[in-house]
Amino acid sequence: MKVKSSIMKKNKRYSIISFLLVSVLISPLFSEYEKCRLVRIVDGDTFIIQYKGKNERLRLTGIDTPEASNNPKARRDSERKNLSLEKIVKEGKRSKSFAKSLLAGEKYIYLEFDVQQRDRYRRLLAYVYLADGRMVNELMLKAGYATLMTVPPNVKYKDRFLKAYREARSMKRGLWAD
Repeated sequence: MKVKSSIMKKNKRYSIISFLLVSVLISPLFSEYEKCRLVRIVDGDTFIIQYKGKNERLRLTGIDTPEASNNPKARRDSERKNLSLEKIVKEGKRSKSFAKSLLAGEKYIYLEFDVQQRDRYRRLLAYVYLADGRMVNELMLKAGYATLMTVPPNVKYKDRFLKAYREARSMKRGLWAD
């Protein structure tokens, strides 16, 4: 029993040291980013966050996902892409579900702004990072649940995003699997 107790104390000590080490290594990574609380996910590229004390709508920079509900944009996309509204919404729900899986358990996210901090609809525009340093925008593209939407002057990661998008399409991931 004494040996088991000693091992448990050592494991606890190593866990605490590991946590502190990871915290120290990750904290400089986020020093230039804005930490905010994730309130909810609207769809694959739009979240509600608590930013500077108030709830704000956030749009992921550089990507676009299908709409997850029957709304005017979903209807326009349906006509423009010559796809049924039901298919657009179904794909939007899949993108939203993937975003939720990425953000599961994340209370806070980290924002990196490009040249413009807001779009014409007054939504915040940002590259979003998880606590482990991965970028949500890029993960959505790599998994095939988003398409490119590069809008100058916010083009900081356009080449990186193009590579992720092409890879997802060629590997038939996510929405490209059908």
